[in-house]
Amino acid sequence: MKLLFLGDIVGRAARDAIVSDLPGLRADLGADFVVVNGENAAGGFGITAQICEDLFDAGVDVVTLGNHAWDQREALVHIERESRLIRPVNFPKGTPGRGAGLFETATGERVLVINAMGRVFMDALDDPFAAIERELDACPLGEVADAILVDFHGEATSEKMAMGHFCDGRASLVVGTHSHVPTADAQVLPGGTAYQTDAGMCGDYNSVIGMEKDEPLNRFLSKIPSGRFQPALGPATLCGVFVETDAKGLASRIEPVRIGGRLKRALPDV
Repeated sequence: MKLLFLGDIVGRAARDAIVSDLPGLRADLGADFVVVNGENAAGGFGITAQICEDLFDAGVDVVTLGNHAWDQREALVHIERESRLIRPVNFPKGTPGRGAGLFETATGERVLVINAMGRVFMDALDDPFAAIERELDACPLGEVADAILVDFHGEATSEKMAMGHFCDGRASLVVGTHSHVPTADAQVLPGGTAYQTDAGMCGDYNSVIGMEKDEPLNRFLSKIPSGRFQPALGPATLCGVFVETDAKGLASRIEPVRIGGRLKRALPDV
């Protein structure tokens, strides 16, 4: 199976690039299943029902979230109606929505998508390792699921790497989101799980992690807010990873994906 994961969508420039470029990218890669992190899609903060629909129309199969999941209040309602929108599985009991879902590809293969959030330098949530363990036990790779993709939304590289090794041999892909910078450590771990510490964002890299530079710089220099953070509107780079799995659902390869905008292009040979 061929899986495509794209990192955090930041604002309109990234949304427009997804709508414009994803259909062709999906076709060129022959991707069977596409997941994107959409927690910054609405003006940099949260997601709306209409943005979800636009992403699905462009060829996205599942949208994951993170610490900005509820910045747009309508997401609290929409996530109960839309099974393809999932939030971190380790949110407290009773939080709307779900943190994992089993989905089918067009050819009937089953893909388990799990979204979890780290706790190092992040909000204090339930234990992500225990939460993911429960999902992996309930839907084993090669038995119930033909592929398993874990979006681990976290700040600390150490916590993300630990999660990769924790899932090694039990998931097809563990990929980090949240820091908005693509890391150079795409690899297949010893047990057969594809891993990258952070997929990077989909957004304008002439920015401070996707935001217009003036306000972040002002706050670093003066420690006094002078306005709102606004997403940068220049040409967006779509960043993510492409993974191929074998008959057991484990990874046979992982390649970085970067197209458009300012970053050096990276596109797998298929």
